[in-house]
Amino acid sequence: MDDNMLIIKEFDTITCNIDYKNDKYLTYLDKDIFADFDKFVRENTSEDDETAALDFFRAFAKKGVGDVIQARNYVGLVQLESGYQIQVLPKIDFIVDNEADSITTKVFLKMLRSMKDFPGKVYNAANLKTDRMNLYEIFISMYIQQVAELTKRGLKSAYIPINENLNFYKGKLLFNEHIKKNTVHREKFYVSYDEFQINRAENRLIKSTLIKLQKVSTNSSNIKAIRQLLVFFEMVDMSTNYVKDFSEVVIDRNTKDYEDIMMWSKVFLMNKSFSTFTGDTNSRALLFPMEKVYEAYVAQNMKRVLGEIDWDVSTQDRGYYLFEENNRNIFALRPDIVVAREDGHQIIMDTKWKRLINDGGKNYGISQADMYQMFAYSKKYNTPDIWLLYPKTEEIALHEDITFKSYEVDGSYVNVSLFFVDVTDIEMSLKKLRSKLV
Repeated sequence: MDDNMLIIKEFDTITCNIDYKNDKYLTYLDKDIFADFDKFVRENTSEDDETAALDFFRAFAKKGVGDVIQARNYVGLVQLESGYQIQVLPKIDFIVDNEADSITTKVFLKMLRSMKDFPGKVYNAANLKTDRMNLYEIFISMYIQQVAELTKRGLKSAYIPINENLNFYKGKLLFNEHIKKNTVHREKFYVSYDEFQINRAENRLIKSTLIKLQKVSTNSSNIKAIRQLLVFFEMVDMSTNYVKDFSEVVIDRNTKDYEDIMMWSKVFLMNKSFSTFTGDTNSRALLFPMEKVYEAYVAQNMKRVLGEIDWDVSTQDRGYYLFEENNRNIFALRPDIVVAREDGHQIIMDTKWKRLINDGGKNYGISQADMYQMFAYSKKYNTPDIWLLYPKTEEIALHEDITFKSYEVDGSYVNVSLFFVDVTDIEMSLKKLRSKLV
């Protein structure tokens, strides 16, 4: 593994106390690197002004150990000012331990593609050397693939306004500038005209992104691919004002090919997408909320699997509210998945990215608040069939089917059933669930 990178899983705890270097419950990190990471966590704020790095990592003192940093349920990559990287992967169980990190990365990337606002829909996963690249280099590789596809289809041109002092009249005379510059040179004309060329905002941003990535990438294949792509942008200027150029980006029927690439360019140039951070250092981060990633992944595949039998699947349904006040609806109920069978019967499903425990005496680790929520879904949607979809883990994998039945309320019952989704083989897993619903 790269000496300049640490790979951990969700909820893992990092220490710089050398006495715990080989502790199975803690991950050791060199003291100086730990200090840099701790600084990043405590000082950086999120671009959306709603969260800080402390919401993604927890820095605290552990009794008997000292200062520690614990990852929360966000997955992705942090690159410190020194260039050292902390890669956080999903906490997924695999049988083959020596290939676990590589498999986890591939599964995670597959899950990410299901997110509506993730610009990675068209990358060729077969071309990504996930066993030899860290996540940041993988994202760079995905960007390179998309730009390469764009160059094959051809860069788009546009009419670009040009202001220039010429020896001949062309376009529109800019009178004030003409007077300032040509009082002596009466043979010249200061004019404005449009020229059809590829030096448009979108292409300037791509060129700037490629040049930046060429500097920060440490992967020889990525650097070589960027150098080859820059040949197509020789007639394009560098962007001198990212904000201005992004404001001029137009995505329409003719420029649809640029949509995902512009999202990636914004990530790399301005840290404006996903859960990204800016601060006083050169640190950078790309972190993704696993609850949302899991929800999107299950929902996308559920639509396909249940669509095969013509069942209707809607996500984030907004049909009902718990209360009203002064003729306004409040406290919306938004189950992750609402399934309508052919006979009109509804089934409510909620995804929960949480590792349950094999202990019925402790309710398997299920939150009481989640069960209250499921009961409310049942009553408002007038259906007894509620499913909680948890990720399959080694501890709970072989457990018998679990169903909770409520006491009778108004002559009806609520059944909350658990299903454990195998994210490594989600299609087969959801087909098993389908067989239970038919």
